[in-house]
Amino acid sequence: MKKVQEKIFLFLIFSFLFYTAQAQNEAAGSGVKLFFPGYANWNTIEEGKELVFTLRAAGGTGSHYTFAITQGKQDGMDFDTSGYFAWKPEYNFVDRLNKEKSIQVIFEARNDKGESASQTVEFKVKHVNQPPTIGDMKTWYVGYNTPNKYVINPGMVKDEDNDPIVFVPTDNMPEGMQLNAQGEFTWKPSLTQFNALKAKAMYIDFIVEDQPGKLQNKGRIRIEATQQDLPPEITIVPKETFIKSRENSPIDIRFYIADPNGDDDVTAFDFISASSSIPKDALQKITTNRYEFIWKPGYDFVKDPNDSLSTQITFFALDKSQKRAELKVNFLILNTVDEQAKDLQLYTQYRVALVRAWDLLEQLKAKEQELKRAYKRAKKGKVHRSITNASLGAISGVAPVVIKPNSTAVTTVGGTAVATISTLEATEVIGRSTKDIIERLNYIIEKKNELQTKGDIFARKYALKSSRNSKDYTKDLDDFVALLNLKGMVALELDASWENKKQATDKAIKATFKDFSPLEESTK
Repeated sequence: MKKVQEKIFLFLIFSFLFYTAQAQNEAAGSGVKLFFPGYANWNTIEEGKELVFTLRAAGGTGSHYTFAITQGKQDGMDFDTSGYFAWKPEYNFVDRLNKEKSIQVIFEARNDKGESASQTVEFKVKHVNQPPTIGDMKTWYVGYNTPNKYVINPGMVKDEDNDPIVFVPTDNMPEGMQLNAQGEFTWKPSLTQFNALKAKAMYIDFIVEDQPGKLQNKGRIRIEATQQDLPPEITIVPKETFIKSRENSPIDIRFYIADPNGDDDVTAFDFISASSSIPKDALQKITTNRYEFIWKPGYDFVKDPNDSLSTQITFFALDKSQKRAELKVNFLILNTVDEQAKDLQLYTQYRVALVRAWDLLEQLKAKEQELKRAYKRAKKGKVHRSITNASLGAISGVAPVVIKPNSTAVTTVGGTAVATISTLEATEVIGRSTKDIIERLNYIIEKKNELQTKGDIFARKYALKSSRNSKDYTKDLDDFVALLNLKGMVALELDASWENKKQATDKAIKATFKDFSPLEESTK
């Protein structure tokens, strides 16, 4: 023992010197650097074995470092701010069919100057086969001159690796007793055997063997002669009477009902709940003495603003003589956000904003075409008005006008004689101003282009479900919706009651904003 302690002490000294030397060599660098154990395959461990090391850091302008795991921390990992790491993977961490499982953990070191560095470490965990475990077996009460059957409670036999198991008989079984691979004993004791059993209880052994590893463990059952009517026995798997779960997470409990006077003596198994929202069909009968309780609390089980709700269920079994056995199970249900409903709500906001933008773009396009037609009519009207060319004073009369082919001058006679020369575009007395139309048209085009550009950016940036869950989504959505509130609606003569004749289909929106992602695509 003393030599083992000396070896451990020397190993710790060597590790400390190694870390210190390595840190000093790297400290001259400009940034913070992390130092993990330097021996080969240090990050490969086996189930059930503990990995312990101390993370070191050097470099930067600071002198004091704090450590943290920023991503990938597993249940059971112990890692404090000084860099001490300890982890012992459970025996069921690696699936027996895969033999090995890799996980990635991101470690970070930060000094007192705010400088930091991080590094990803891949841990490889190897599967280790474990023999089955056996709990306490209930007593087997047998009767004379009758076939007696005893089924080993599956809840008392467990394999940590979830390996298939078989039951193997031993040499100490009495004459006539049999045990099959499924764990079922059958025995019809003779008069001599029964009298001996009445005088003294006996024990029999059995073996549980996992497959294909063939690791074994031995169990024992006490056998007594039945003498009185005993109440049923309820076994729960897993052996927990306090269950903590979240809304919308299924709860699965198995029950095994046994009666010392024979399993056929049990007449009923049911439950009474303090909550009316737990359905009766949650308890299902699998076999004569096996039941399963499957319950999935809905998102509305815990009422807001509560963060949890406690409830109790009493399970009970009755035998033919009305003897009763009870088992109370307490539940703590935590309030949970309905992610699917939340994602649907965020998508609806995303799509409604783009529909409004698409609808406004269609109205702006229609208004643009209307102003272009008005501009053409105004230009044409200016030519005709220049030919007539009313004076700003009173008009006493207009003489007939004759225009010669290819003429560049037209003369009219009235209260005031005016000669319109060349382009005939000097007057805007009657009708609408082309300058006003052009100003409105330019604003419409400018707003349309701005709306198209920002709509494309919004549709692309929040096309995926994950991006809509980001902290910037609400702000960007508000900014985009604010863009739809045009200033100068009256000046632009946009009709507030305007209705789009086109349907706002996903195809129509995608044709305008090419990066728009419909629901079935954005949730992938």
